[in-house]
Amino acid sequence: MSGGLLTLLVLAALAAAYSAYLAWLAAQSRRPRTRGLKDGRLRPCRLATNCVCSQPGCGGRAVEPLPFAGEAEAAMERLAAAVAALPRSRVVQRVGGYLHAELRSRFFGFVDDLEGQVDPEAKVVHLRSGSRIGISDRGVNRRRVEALRARWAAAGGGDSAVLPQPPH
Repeated sequence: MSGGLLTLLVLAALAAAYSAYLAWLAAQSRRPRTRGLKDGRLRPCRLATNCVCSQPGCGGRAVEPLPFAGEAEAAMERLAAAVAALPRSRVVQRVGGYLHAELRSRFFGFVDDLEGQVDPEAKVVHLRSGSRIGISDRGVNRRRVEALRARWAAAGGGDSAVLPQPPH
Protein backbone atom coordinates (compact mmCIF):
# COMPACT_ATOMS: atom_id res chain seq x y z
CA MET A 1 0.00 0.00 0.00
CA SER A 2 1.44 3.35 -0.97
CA GLY A 3 2.04 6.14 1.54
CA GLY A 4 -0.52 8.41 -0.15
CA LEU A 5 -3.27 5.78 0.03
CA LEU A 6 -2.51 5.06 3.68
CA THR A 7 -2.69 8.78 4.50
CA LEU A 8 -6.01 9.05 2.69
CA LEU A 9 -7.44 6.07 4.61
CA VAL A 10 -6.29 7.50 7.94
CA LEU A 11 -7.85 10.89 7.14
CA ALA A 12 -11.11 9.22 6.09
CA ALA A 13 -11.20 7.22 9.33
CA LEU A 14 -10.56 10.36 11.39
CA ALA A 15 -13.30 12.26 9.53
CA ALA A 16 -15.75 9.39 10.10
CA ALA A 17 -14.88 9.22 13.81
CA TYR A 18 -15.28 12.99 14.20
CA SER A 19 -18.63 12.91 12.38
CA ALA A 20 -19.82 10.08 14.63
CA TYR A 21 -18.74 12.06 17.69
CA LEU A 22 -20.66 15.16 16.54
CA ALA A 23 -23.75 13.05 15.83
CA TRP A 24 -23.48 11.56 19.34
CA LEU A 25 -23.21 15.07 20.83
CA ALA A 26 -26.31 16.17 18.92
CA ALA A 27 -28.23 13.18 20.31
CA GLN A 28 -27.18 14.20 23.84
CA SER A 29 -28.71 17.69 23.56
CA ARG A 30 -32.02 16.90 25.24
CA ARG A 31 -34.42 19.63 26.28
CA PRO A 32 -32.99 21.16 29.46
CA ARG A 33 -35.07 21.64 32.55
CA THR A 34 -33.59 25.11 33.02
CA ARG A 35 -35.76 26.91 30.48
CA GLY A 36 -38.69 29.11 31.27
CA LEU A 37 -39.11 32.05 33.54
CA LYS A 38 -37.73 32.26 37.05
CA ASP A 39 -39.12 34.98 39.28
CA GLY A 40 -40.72 36.56 36.20
CA ARG A 41 -37.44 36.80 34.24
CA LEU A 42 -35.53 34.78 31.66
CA ARG A 43 -33.08 32.39 33.29
CA PRO A 44 -29.40 33.36 33.16
CA CYS A 45 -27.14 32.02 30.43
CA ARG A 46 -25.16 28.94 31.42
CA LEU A 47 -22.08 30.17 29.54
CA ALA A 48 -21.35 33.65 28.23
CA THR A 49 -19.58 32.21 25.19
CA ASN A 50 -22.54 30.36 23.65
CA CYS A 51 -25.49 32.54 24.62
CA VAL A 52 -26.91 36.01 24.02
CA CYS A 53 -29.53 37.76 26.13
CA SER A 54 -31.25 41.14 26.17
CA GLN A 55 -32.46 41.15 29.76
CA PRO A 56 -30.19 42.86 32.31
CA GLY A 57 -28.58 40.34 34.63
CA CYS A 58 -29.21 37.43 32.27
CA GLY A 59 -25.55 36.95 31.50
CA GLY A 60 -24.24 35.94 28.12
CA ARG A 61 -23.41 38.50 25.50
CA ALA A 62 -25.77 41.46 25.43
CA VAL A 63 -28.22 42.09 22.60
CA GLU A 64 -30.93 44.71 22.38
CA PRO A 65 -34.56 43.72 23.00
CA LEU A 66 -37.19 44.11 20.28
CA PRO A 67 -39.31 47.27 20.72
CA PHE A 68 -43.04 47.22 20.06
CA ALA A 69 -46.03 49.53 20.16
CA GLY A 70 -49.56 48.44 20.88
CA GLU A 71 -50.75 45.47 22.84
CA ALA A 72 -48.51 42.82 24.39
CA GLU A 73 -50.58 39.98 22.87
CA ALA A 74 -50.05 41.41 19.38
CA ALA A 75 -46.29 41.54 20.07
CA MET A 76 -46.41 37.89 21.15
CA GLU A 77 -48.22 36.96 17.92
CA ARG A 78 -45.54 38.77 15.90
CA LEU A 79 -42.78 37.06 17.86
CA ALA A 80 -44.30 33.60 17.33
CA ALA A 81 -44.66 34.24 13.58
CA ALA A 82 -41.11 35.60 13.29
CA VAL A 83 -39.62 32.66 15.18
CA ALA A 84 -41.64 30.13 13.15
CA ALA A 85 -40.19 31.67 9.98
CA LEU A 86 -36.60 31.03 11.10
CA PRO A 87 -34.98 28.01 9.43
CA ARG A 88 -35.36 24.69 11.27
CA SER A 89 -37.32 26.24 14.15
CA ARG A 90 -40.14 24.80 16.21
CA VAL A 91 -42.10 26.63 18.90
CA VAL A 92 -42.40 24.18 21.80
CA GLN A 93 -44.03 26.38 24.44
CA ARG A 94 -46.06 29.53 24.45
CA VAL A 95 -47.62 30.65 27.70
CA GLY A 96 -48.86 34.19 28.27
CA GLY A 97 -45.99 36.53 27.48
CA TYR A 98 -43.36 33.75 27.18
CA LEU A 99 -42.23 31.73 24.16
CA HIS A 100 -39.68 28.91 23.89
CA ALA A 101 -38.49 27.55 20.54
CA GLU A 102 -35.95 24.95 19.52
CA LEU A 103 -33.75 25.51 16.48
CA ARG A 104 -31.69 22.74 14.89
CA SER A 105 -28.40 23.18 13.11
CA ARG A 106 -28.30 22.22 9.46
CA PHE A 107 -25.67 19.54 10.00
CA PHE A 108 -25.79 17.05 12.87
CA GLY A 109 -29.02 18.55 14.27
CA PHE A 110 -27.56 20.40 17.27
CA VAL A 111 -30.38 22.07 19.20
CA ASP A 112 -30.31 25.66 20.43
CA ASP A 113 -32.99 27.30 22.54
CA LEU A 114 -34.55 30.66 21.74
CA GLU A 115 -36.74 32.28 24.37
CA GLY A 116 -38.74 35.47 24.27
CA GLN A 117 -40.54 37.38 27.01
CA VAL A 118 -42.87 40.28 26.36
CA ASP A 119 -42.44 43.16 28.80
CA PRO A 120 -45.67 45.19 28.42
CA GLU A 121 -44.50 48.04 30.69
CA ALA A 122 -41.21 48.65 28.86
CA LYS A 123 -42.82 47.86 25.46
CA VAL A 124 -40.02 45.45 24.53
CA VAL A 125 -39.61 41.74 23.87
CA HIS A 126 -36.61 40.34 25.71
CA LEU A 127 -34.70 37.56 23.96
CA ARG A 128 -32.37 34.78 25.06
CA SER A 129 -30.73 32.45 22.55
CA GLY A 130 -28.28 29.81 23.71
CA SER A 131 -26.63 26.58 22.66
CA ARG A 132 -27.39 23.48 24.71
CA ILE A 133 -23.95 21.97 24.32
CA GLY A 134 -20.49 23.23 23.57
CA ILE A 135 -18.48 26.15 24.80
CA SER A 136 -18.56 28.44 21.78
CA ASP A 137 -21.37 29.06 19.33
CA ARG A 138 -19.17 30.91 16.78
CA GLY A 139 -21.68 33.75 16.78
CA VAL A 140 -24.66 31.62 15.72
CA ASN A 141 -26.98 32.86 18.48
CA ARG A 142 -26.17 36.53 17.86
CA ARG A 143 -26.78 36.09 14.12
CA ARG A 144 -30.07 34.33 14.88
CA VAL A 145 -31.26 37.20 17.08
CA GLU A 146 -30.19 39.74 14.47
CA ALA A 147 -32.08 37.81 11.77
CA LEU A 148 -35.12 37.87 14.04
CA ARG A 149 -34.58 41.62 14.57
CA ALA A 150 -34.43 42.20 10.79
CA ARG A 151 -37.67 40.26 10.29
CA TRP A 152 -39.26 42.23 13.14
CA ALA A 153 -38.22 45.56 11.60
CA ALA A 154 -39.30 44.51 8.09
CA ALA A 155 -42.76 43.78 9.48
CA GLY A 156 -43.13 47.32 10.76
CA GLY A 157 -40.71 47.71 13.62
CA GLY A 158 -42.63 48.86 16.65
CA ASP A 159 -46.11 48.86 15.14
CA SER A 160 -48.55 46.01 15.44
CA ALA A 161 -48.19 44.69 11.90
CA VAL A 162 -48.47 40.93 11.53
CA LEU A 163 -45.56 39.06 10.01
CA PRO A 164 -46.15 37.02 6.88
CA GLN A 165 -46.40 33.27 7.43
CA PRO A 166 -43.47 31.15 6.25
CA PRO A 167 -43.97 29.10 3.05
CA HIS A 168 -44.86 25.45 3.60
